[in-house]
Amino acid sequence: MVYFFDMGSTTATASGAPGAHPASRTEPPKRRRHWWIWILLIGLAATAGYRFYPQVFAGNPKTENKAEKSAGKKGSQAVPVIATAARRSDLPIYLTGLGSVTAYNTVTIRSRVDGELVKVAFTEGQIVHQGDLLAEIDPRPYEAQLAQAEGQLANHAAQLENARVDLNRYQALDAQRVIPRQQAETQAAMVHQLEGTLKADRGMIQNIALQLSYCHIVAPLTGRIGLRIVDQGNIVHAADPNGLASIAQLQPIAVVFNLAQDNLPQVLGKMRPGQASGQSSGQTLTVEAYDRDLKKKLATGKLLTVDNAIDPSTGTVRFKAEFPNDDGSLFPNQFVNARLLVDTRRGIVTVPAAAIQHSPTSSFVYVVNSDQTVAMRDVVPGAVEGDDASVDSGLKAGEIVVVDGVDKLQQGTRVEARITGAAAKGPANAKRGKK
Repeated sequence: MVYFFDMGSTTATASGAPGAHPASRTEPPKRRRHWWIWILLIGLAATAGYRFYPQVFAGNPKTENKAEKSAGKKGSQAVPVIATAARRSDLPIYLTGLGSVTAYNTVTIRSRVDGELVKVAFTEGQIVHQGDLLAEIDPRPYEAQLAQAEGQLANHAAQLENARVDLNRYQALDAQRVIPRQQAETQAAMVHQLEGTLKADRGMIQNIALQLSYCHIVAPLTGRIGLRIVDQGNIVHAADPNGLASIAQLQPIAVVFNLAQDNLPQVLGKMRPGQASGQSSGQTLTVEAYDRDLKKKLATGKLLTVDNAIDPSTGTVRFKAEFPNDDGSLFPNQFVNARLLVDTRRGIVTVPAAAIQHSPTSSFVYVVNSDQTVAMRDVVPGAVEGDDASVDSGLKAGEIVVVDGVDKLQQGTRVEARITGAAAKGPANAKRGKK
């Protein structure tokens, strides 16, 4: 069968087909004529994929080499840390307890006689010295009583003198048997009676003189006087419960603080003789008073004594320390932190407490090697005092340990160590800080 295509028409005519109408067959859709174009495009895409396959799927060798170099450079970077050298030094061991300052002696000034307060000789808050006049009670009633008692004493003294003269006369007459012996004996009894009266008069005079002296109230000790309770012009009585004022002795002054009962044997073993058992070594223990934040030292004193019983409710023992307080830095009822020096460990290896790390199984430090890498070193830590900690074993004096930046370290990590402390001054240690 032969088809004839008319380029100007979309109708195909078939010859040799009997009975066929020229318009009975139509041309296929136009899109079917261009299937070879799609095959050509797919072939070109496959060729391009095959050509670029090593770069797309296998990766670019240049890119991989560049990534490897970047990763290698990043892995070789040193971790910056702060380090210091372990040193051999003395480590003091303190026991710290919360305490309060108490006056060494406190006296309430009271009147011992009744009368009008005619004079107040002190200023509130003044430092008074022993024997200083503080107040004066009206002395006139007691002066009158004293004058009356002295007159009575003179009267009885004259009667005694006359009785003694009569006794001498009666005794002479009795010797001559002129008078009865009984008369002479009666006169002797009269003399003894007047002598007793005279002693009573002298005692009364002394009592009135004592009451008169109580009208002048003086300071019984040196200290700081408090606020005045009674003003001048008031009538005061010996039975008044509050008194006139109070004096607190501030030099020396005391601090009472509590420590756990477990520390008692160690402290008693070092106290002065006579205050502990026979095993006492006779040491005077130093006590330091710090402020409430435990940052500023206020004064230094010595342990005075220990209470005679343990408080069962807290399991603590009260200790009393004495401070000279020459500068007045301690004040009664002030809260302080008392630090009792119980021991000093000599010549031990110490490091900053931050250098010692702890794991579930051991304690360790990071030691900086000469090649600027770190090594984990197991240690046996000892006592800790403030920012310093002792190392009983596992570390030698002079070795460099990491103090800050340990959270980024592991075995063999390369570091850039900045040495602090005395070790940073040495030329050998200065090299450790270089890259």
